[in-house]
Parts: sequence; C-alpha cells; structure tokens
Amino acid sequence: MVLPFDPPAAAPLYRQVKEILVARIAKGDWRPGDMLPSEPKLAAELGVSPGTVRKALDEMTSDKLVQRRQGRGTFVATTTSDSALFHFFKLVDDDRRPMMPESRELSRLIRIATADERRVLKLGPKERVVCIRRLRASRGTPMMVETVTLPLRRFPEMEGYAEEFPNTLYDLYQFRFNVTVRQVTEVLRAVTATEEDSALLKVEVDSPLLEIDREAFTFDHEPVEWRVSRLDTRHAAYLNVID
Repeated sequence: MVLPFDPPAAAPLYRQVKEILVARIAKGDWRPGDMLPSEPKLAAELGVSPGTVRKALDEMTSDKLVQRRQGRGTFVATTTSDSALFHFFKLVDDDRRPMMPESRELSRLIRIATADERRVLKLGPKERVVCIRRLRASRGTPMMVETVTLPLRRFPEMEGYAEEFPNTLYDLYQFRFNVTVRQVTEVLRAVTATEEDSALLKVEVDSPLLEIDREAFTFDHEPVEWRVSRLDTRHAAYLNVID
C-alpha cells in the first residue's frame, strides 16, 4: 500500500487507510453525496483486507465524514442548512430554541490578507482573501455583526461572483465551491461595543458584547474560513452542548 503521507510508525493499518480515504475526499476524488467504491474494491486497490477498510469506514462514519445507507452503500457526508444550523450555529432564544437571524450583506471585497488573516488561514505573503461583512437581525432587531474571511485560493470562483449570499454559508461552500466544512473551533470573549458596533447594533458605545472567534476546517484539516461575530446578548444566548 502506497501512502500519500508519512503516518506515525505505530499508526494502525485501518487508521492509515482512513487517512488515505479522507485525503482523497479532500482532494475531490469523491464529492459530498458521492457513493464510495465497495469495501472489496477499496481493499483490492489499497492492498489491505476488506475488514481493515470496514474498520476505517466505521470510524469515518462515527466522525460523520461518511454516511452508511442500508442496502445502498457508503456516501460522502453532506452539510445541509438544518445540520449547519444545529451543529455549527449555536444561538438560542430565552427558551433555548435555536435561532438563525436573517443576514444582510454590508460589504464584500477581495484584497491582500492582513498579518492576522495570514496566520489564521495559513496563507503566504501577498495572498488574497474574500472579506464579507454581514449584519444579522431577528424580526427587525439587529443582533450580530459578522466578518467572514475566506482564502481566495480555496474559492477562486469568488472573483466575479455577484450573487447574493444565502443566510447559511456552509451549504453554499459545499455545493457551489466544493468546500465542505467538517469541523470548527471557537474562542469566546467578552468585549465592548465600538462606535461601528454601536451604529449597527443600536447599542451604546462600550456596551458588553460576546465575540465569537471561529475557525472552520475542511476534510484535510486546512482552515477555509475565519469568522468573527459580535453578538448583543440582550436578545440571544450562545448554547454549548457537550456530549
């Protein structure tokens, strides 16, 4: 079996097979919703036993990277608007019901990445990013300001893309740009409202806000989005459920 990387010497064979399959999904050999080859076919291609492939696919199923469908096969997992809402977007109202405030685009531009953007998104010097600013509101009440930054090399079609962005972006990334978000990390901070926050969110300058600093990663563990949101918690809360 020829590996596309150098796994740890002690890595079990099924884990090496899993990494190969994940790398192929990340490369685009199989797109979200595509059916993978059968276990015997993958085993023959990789030079391992069907049981090893099955164990790798079992772990990928647990990680929600693939979906097993009885009598049909194994498919690359997809991200839907609903799954993005409950898995990645964790705002709730006073009764702890999930919320998805409607978004309004404030600005969109393509420019050279800043030093912080290069650090977070692992970009080289003079690489460009897409920067999207949005305001989210619920029933006319502004709640959150978002700054979404994307590496242009992962979204090259964004040059000349003039369509309106949907409320949830992750299914757009997946189905329009073949970029699937599989994991996010978030850092929460207490901050105070700037003059710009004050004007957009209708709060006093220096009012308390919750800042949600999120990095989103795809199958190959590469960062594909940096999103910083500033939330007025008078109208919503952030719910974290630990399984």
